Amino acid sequence: MSTIANVEMAAAWDGSEGEHWTEHADHYERAAGFSWQRLLDAVPIGSRDVVLDVGCGTGRSTRDAARIAASGSALGVDLSARMLEHARQAAEREGLSNIRFQQADAQVFPFPENAFDIALSSFGAMFFADPTAAFTNIAGALRRDGRLALLAWRELARNEWLTAVRTALAIGRQLPEPPPGVPGPFGLADAEHVRRVLGAAGFVDIRLDAVEEPTVLGVDADDAFAFVSTVGVTKGLTQDLDPDSEARALEALRRTLIEHETDAGVLFAASAWLITGRAGA
Repeated sequence: MSTIANVEMAAAWDGSEGEHWTEHADHYERAAGFSWQRLLDAVPIGSRDVVLDVGCGTGRSTRDAARIAASGSALGVDLSARMLEHARQAAEREGLSNIRFQQADAQVFPFPENAFDIALSSFGAMFFADPTAAFTNIAGALRRDGRLALLAWRELARNEWLTAVRTALAIGRQLPEPPPGVPGPFGLADAEHVRRVLGAAGFVDIRLDAVEEPTVLGVDADDAFAFVSTVGVTKGLTQDLDPDSEARALEALRRTLIEHETDAGVLFAASAWLITGRAGA
């Protein structure tokens, strides 16, 4: 891998986090599918566009972009070698020849200048240690008036998919909340912070539109429990519990998932920003 600025994130995503995402790629790619479709509907990709997908993970978003840009191409970048290998294999199975993947830190990777028509990210751009530097680098890779379209989580309180899981696992404990504006899932939750960062990076016509679409945690409660009981937040919130308390926490989690089971899957309310802009002159 080339130069890394986000060392801690690289250790996680090119380590245990990336391993888990790859093992459960179907769950992760399905989870925010409704929100991703909202981005595709709102920000059309042209058939000849050259697309950059930032934080592409196991590559669903890159593959979708490549199918739409059938006479163009799509490049997915991510910190995780394991996730990218999964993405390559999936693209090969789907017969996509206009797609490639690069293990890279988008904050500092030397992208070719003025090479892309649009930069996308589906919940992959909230983790930069220096977001201004990262988006300045991405802006330099876009052609003049090239477009930016990102999905990023709004604040924790608006996202039942996480608050409900945390509440279940807390079993009465007071849990610290992840602060907005620092690298992590809520790194782009604050709208004014986003506007400042993107403006400083050279983007114009910046918009943030709320996307209220459910997150899908499984096809049914058993499937959701098998998945959610293994994710990092669950392991982190149960690792210091004694065996009886851990069992109570996991049973509370199971009950929460059962309560959210529907004919369309295990659904939780979620709230994201659709962040759009254009590269300035």
